Amino acid sequence: MDFTQLNWLAIITATIAGFMAGGLWYGPMFGKEWMALNGISAEDARKASKAKLFGITLVLTFIAAASLAMFIGKLGWQDGLFYGFLTGLTFVATATGINYVFEGKPLKLWCINAGYQVLLFSVMGLVIGAWH
Repeated sequence: MDFTQLNWLAIITATIAGFMAGGLWYGPMFGKEWMALNGISAEDARKASKAKLFGITLVLTFIAAASLAMFIGKLGWQDGLFYGFLTGLTFVATATGINYVFEGKPLKLWCINAGYQVLLFSVMGLVIGAWH
């Protein structure tokens, strides 16, 4: 793969869009429930290093977006959305589901986390595909 052929502006935009989707997903949409299922108190959340959490999240999301861009290429927004959705559902959500089964984690927690992964890859696929 020739990395110079990747649309880095699309990848950066997809990274930011995915990061923002995560803010909504783990904030107002499912934040309190996710924290409760993980045993994280509001005080614990306040004490966490935001720079470290968000910095690492941005880097990992960027890596995922770049990898997805290699698969999507120049397919267009509809195919980008479709392949992003399939990646989130069939690769990421199923793989994490296996871990959740063996770790005995609650199904509801898996639904929240896997649901975000499906959303994340769908959004990133849409953005990357739209920049063809």
